[in-house]
Amino acid sequence: MSGTAITTSGAIAAGSVCRERRRVPCGRGPPAPNLIAMSVVAIDFETANERRDSACAVGLAWIEGGRVVRRVSRLIRPPQMRFSPGNIRIHGILPADVRDAPTFPEAMAEFLPDLSAGGMLAHNAGFDMGVLAASLAAWGEPVPEMAGHCTLQIARRIFPDPAGHGLAKVAGRLGIRFEHHDAGEDAYACAEIALAALRETGATDIADLVRGLGLTPIRAVAAPRRDFTRSTSARAIRASGIVDLRPSNELRFSMRGSTGNRYVLALEEQADGPYLRCSCPAGTHRRRCRHVDALVEGDVTDLISNNLGDVERLREKLDGKDVGPLRSKGIAAA
Repeated sequence: MSGTAITTSGAIAAGSVCRERRRVPCGRGPPAPNLIAMSVVAIDFETANERRDSACAVGLAWIEGGRVVRRVSRLIRPPQMRFSPGNIRIHGILPADVRDAPTFPEAMAEFLPDLSAGGMLAHNAGFDMGVLAASLAAWGEPVPEMAGHCTLQIARRIFPDPAGHGLAKVAGRLGIRFEHHDAGEDAYACAEIALAALRETGATDIADLVRGLGLTPIRAVAAPRRDFTRSTSARAIRASGIVDLRPSNELRFSMRGSTGNRYVLALEEQADGPYLRCSCPAGTHRRRCRHVDALVEGDVTDLISNNLGDVERLREKLDGKDVGPLRSKGIAAA
C-alpha cells in the first residue's frame, strides 16, 4: 500500500507520468502450480492525503503462467491538489509532479477491464479497494463489480511471524528484492508474495488458496461518509469514559470488530511511553487486542473512521517504540 519515489528519486524523469516494464518469465523459483491459464493483477495505490479519493499514483503487476510478466507505474492527478506532509514523506510525490498527470478515470481506463475480468490482489486490500472505489466515485464514474484478495491476510496465515507482515517485512523474509515506496515495485512485491504462498501450499490458484484459508474477497464499494461521532455506538463509548470522540489533535480511530461492532482506539502519552488504548473487551481487560495489532501494522481493512493519514502518523510515533503487551501493561503490539 504505500509509496513511490517515482518522481523525486529520478526513477521517472520530470514530466513523465508512466513507467512500464515487461519481463521475460523470470519469477522467483519454479512457477506456481497450475497458474498457466489464469491472469491476476496486483495493484498498489498512493494517496495525496488522508482521503481515499486522493490517489496520486498507481502500480500494477500482472501474473500470467505463474510469473510476473508486466509491471506499470503511473502518476495520477487527484481531484484536489492537497498533499499532506506525512503522505509526501512516505511516497515522495509532490503536487508539481502530478500537475500534468492524467485524472483517475483517464489513468485507469485501460486497466479496468483487466481488474474487472481477472483476479485482483493487494497488500492490505481494504485500503487499495477503497481507493479504487472512492476515486472512481469522486469523478462521477460508476464503480464496476470488482473484488480482490489481500496478501497481508494471506501472509499472516501462510508465513506467520511475530515481527509483523508489512509488505517490506514479508518480502524481505521471502527474499523478494524490490524498491519499497514505489507503487509499481510494491505491486510487484505483492504479486511475488502471492506466488510464494501458492508454492508453499501447493494450491492450484488464488481462488483455491483463499478458499482453503477461509478468506473472503474484499469488494470495491464507494461507501458514503458517515459522522461516527453522532452514532449510537459513539455515544455508548463516550458514556463508558474510555475515550472522548470530540475532535482534537490526539490520534483516534474507529475499527470494525469481527461481529460488526465498532471499537475506538486512542493513543495516549504516558510517563513510560505511548499507550494505544482500545475499547473492545480484550482492550478494556488489558489483553492483547487484534484491532491495535492491525492498526499499528498498517492494516486498515477494518478501519471505518476516515483518517488514513492518521494511521501513518501513528506508525511514525510508534516506530521503534515498545507498545502494548510488549510492556508489562498493554493492549496491543506492533
